[in-house]
Amino acid sequence: MENVLLVILLILALALIAVVLMQRSEGGGLGIGGGGGGGGVMSARGAATALGKLTWVLGIGLLAISLAMTIVSAQKSADSSVIDRVGEEATETAPVPAPAAPDVTDMMPPATGDAPVAPPRAD
Repeated sequence: MENVLLVILLILALALIAVVLMQRSEGGGLGIGGGGGGGGVMSARGAATALGKLTWVLGIGLLAISLAMTIVSAQKSADSSVIDRVGEEATETAPVPAPAAPDVTDMMPPATGDAPVAPPRAD
């Protein structure tokens, strides 16, 4: 069932992308301008209305299929949780001891006395 819904969702998403790209630019939001040339099958206003309605239908279908997929997957995994499985794995294995603290005394510069350490000279 999930695979069928996923295929339908992908088809709707691709169709929605295609319909949105076919629509005529009205505001020139990116500064590109509108599609001013004629030569379309339908009139400019009729195409905008039909593509606008198709966009709404595909958008509502996309939302409905997404909700259906969420409901189906929630019903399928209602008996267990990911956190429950993590807790089971932790109790089944032996506890791992914490690593020992590293010896940082050999990483420190040698002490030269009470004088502060001066930066090296830039000769």
